[in-house]
Amino acid sequence: MAKSTAEYYRNNEPARKKRIKQQSAYQKTAKGKAIKNNANKLNRKLGTYGNGDGLDAAHYKGSTTKGRLQKASENRKSRKKNRSKLHIT
Repeated sequence: MAKSTAEYYRNNEPARKKRIKQQSAYQKTAKGKAIKNNANKLNRKLGTYGNGDGLDAAHYKGSTTKGRLQKASENRKSRKKNRSKLHIT
C-alpha cells in the first residue's frame, strides 16, 4: 500500500523544504489569497472558524459562498474521491 503524502514529506527533508517553499509562494498569489479568503469567510459564516470543533466548511460544488459543516477528515476525503474519477483508463 502506498504511503500517505504526509508520511512522505515527514521522512523526506529536501522534498518537504521544496514543498513548503512552493506553498509559501502560492499563498502569496492572487488565486491563493482568494481561495484562502473564501474559505475563511465561509468558516466564519458557519460559526466554525477557530473554535476547535474539528469541523470544516465544505463548499457546495461550484460555490465560493455557500456550504455546510462537515468533519475535516470527510471534507478532505471528498477531494481524493473526485480526483480518482479523473483518471483515464
